[in-house]
Amino acid sequence: MLSIIPTNLDKVDKEHIDQEILRLGIIAELDAVSTYEQLAAMTDNEKIKKALADIAKEEKTHVGEFQALLLEIDKEQAEELEEGKKEIEEM
Repeated sequence: MLSIIPTNLDKVDKEHIDQEILRLGIIAELDAVSTYEQLAAMTDNEKIKKALADIAKEEKTHVGEFQALLLEIDKEQAEELEEGKKEIEEM
């Protein structure tokens, strides 16, 4: 994503804007995790590698924060998350 919002938030209903903002936050954080982990894999400098890994871990925490907020305001998302977990457990 790298700083580009992949959707036009002006076209989102006001009723759903917070959900979309949180989803975009999740996307941005996951993009950051992927970027930092790829950069860490590319360097031979252990100090840089360690810093990037630490930052990637922090971004994963941010994903959890956004997800927790999303699950508070989008009950269908919360229900479907649980349904997905059940389907995996049944495999």
